Amino acid sequence: MSTSNPALTPTTMFDGPYYLSIGGQLVPSADSVEVLNPATGAPLAQAPAASLAQLDEAIGAARTAFASWSALGVDQRQRYLEAYADALDSHRDELARLLVLEQGKPLKSMAEPEVDQAISWIRQIAARRMPVEIVEETDSHLVELHHTPLGVIGAITPWNFPVLLALWKVAPALIAGNTMVIKPSPFTPLTSLRFGQIAQSVLPPGVLSVVSGGDPLGPHMTAHPDIAKISFTGSTATGKHVLRSAAGTIKRVTLELGGNDAAIVMPDADWASIIPQLFWGAVGNSGQWCVGIKRLYVHRSFHPQFVAAFVAYARRQKMGDGLDPETTIGPVQNRMQFEKVKTILDDIRTRGYKVALGGEVDPQRPGYFIPVTVVDNPPEDSIIVREEQFAPIVPIIAYDEVDDVVARVNDSPFGLGGSVWGRDTQAAVAVARRLETGMVWVNEIHTQGVDIPFGGHKQSGLGTEHGDEGRRLFTNPKTILIHK
Repeated sequence: MSTSNPALTPTTMFDGPYYLSIGGQLVPSADSVEVLNPATGAPLAQAPAASLAQLDEAIGAARTAFASWSALGVDQRQRYLEAYADALDSHRDELARLLVLEQGKPLKSMAEPEVDQAISWIRQIAARRMPVEIVEETDSHLVELHHTPLGVIGAITPWNFPVLLALWKVAPALIAGNTMVIKPSPFTPLTSLRFGQIAQSVLPPGVLSVVSGGDPLGPHMTAHPDIAKISFTGSTATGKHVLRSAAGTIKRVTLELGGNDAAIVMPDADWASIIPQLFWGAVGNSGQWCVGIKRLYVHRSFHPQFVAAFVAYARRQKMGDGLDPETTIGPVQNRMQFEKVKTILDDIRTRGYKVALGGEVDPQRPGYFIPVTVVDNPPEDSIIVREEQFAPIVPIIAYDEVDDVVARVNDSPFGLGGSVWGRDTQAAVAVARRLETGMVWVNEIHTQGVDIPFGGHKQSGLGTEHGDEGRRLFTNPKTILIHK
C-alpha cells in the first residue's frame, strides 16, 4: 500500500505521519522505530522501519530512474534541484523545529543555520559543472576526459547533523546524474523522512528515496549489487564494516569518519580574545561533531589563566531544551551516547584528574544532559585525550615546546581536522603544515564551503567530500580517444 504525495502546505510545525519515500510514493511500513526527544527522554514519534524488501524496492526504483535522470542535460537537473531547494526553503521553519525535537540542538544558533546551509548548499552545487577536459590534442589526435555518473548512490547518514550531512551528499550526487537512496540514523530519522517527502513533490520518481529503519538496512545497502557507491558518515568502527562489505561488489566508497581534532594555541597567541571561538569549536552542538575540538593544547606560560577564562565563559552558557530561546547548549542526542559519555566521566573521577568545571551528571534531570566539563591537564595517555568523546567535555592540556606538541597531536590513529592559533600567522601556518590531518584551520575554525575539499587522513576517512575532488567521486572518469 502506498499513497501519492499531495501538494505540501508550508507550516511551522509538522508532527507526522511519517512515511518512507520510494519511487515517488509515500509508503508505510509494518514495523516502526520509536524516536525519542533527547531533551526529555520521552517518545516523540513513531518512524517507519522499512523491511529489506522495501529497501530493495527503493533501490530498484532508483536504478530505473537513473536511465532517464542521467540522460537529462545538467541544466535540466539544475532546475530540478533549484525547485527542490525552493520547496525545502518553504518548509524551513518546520524542518528546523523538527530538527530540534529529534536531535536536541538549540533552534536559533544551530538548527536554523543547519537547515539554511543545507538549502544554500543545494543551490550552489547545482550551479557547478564538471566540463569535459581536453587531455591531449594534436593535428591528428584528440583525447577527452569525461565524468560520467555512477548509478545508484547509497547514503548512510549520522545523527549529529541529520539535515546538513544528508543534503551535502544529495546535491553533488544528483547534479552529476546519479540517483540516491538515503538511510538515516534510526536515532534521527524524522527530518530525513520529511525532506524525502518534500522531494517527491518536485523530483522525478525514484531520483531520491529515503528509507528509515534499524541496523540491518545498512549491511544490506553496502552489499547490494545495484548500488554503485556508498557515501557514509559515521564512526570509524562502522566505517571499517562498510568498507569490508562494499569490497564484495567493488563499490566506490567515501567514508567520513571519526576524529580526535586538536587545537594548538601558540605561545604568542592573543589567547583571551579567542576563548569564544575555541569554546564553541569544542562545545558547539554539545561537542557532537566530527571536526569539533577534542583536545585543546595551550602553552604552559598562560595555561592557568586560560583555563580560568575558559571556565568563566562556560559558566555564562545555559544548558537546556533547544526550543527554549535562552538555551545555548542542548543534550547529547541519544541514550547510547549518554551512557558512553558517563563512562568517560567515571574514568576521569576514578583516576583523580583535575576537573575545573562540571563532571557530574544530574541523575534526577530528564533527558540526556551532560554538563560542560573542563578537565585541567590530563595525561596524554588518558581516555579523554586519546579517544573521541563526542560530548561537551574539553581537556585543556599544557605544553612547553612547539615540536613536542606537534608530535603529541600527530600521535593518533585519527587525522580529520585541527586548528592552530597565534599572532604570527606564518609561524602558525608552518605548524599547520606539519599536522597529519585532512583540514587545518589557522586563526579560525570550521570554515567550510562547497568548493573547499573536506576529508580525513589515517583512520578518519577515505576519499573527499566537497570541492572538485569530492564532486568527481560521484562520477567515473571516462577517457575517449579520437583519431581525427
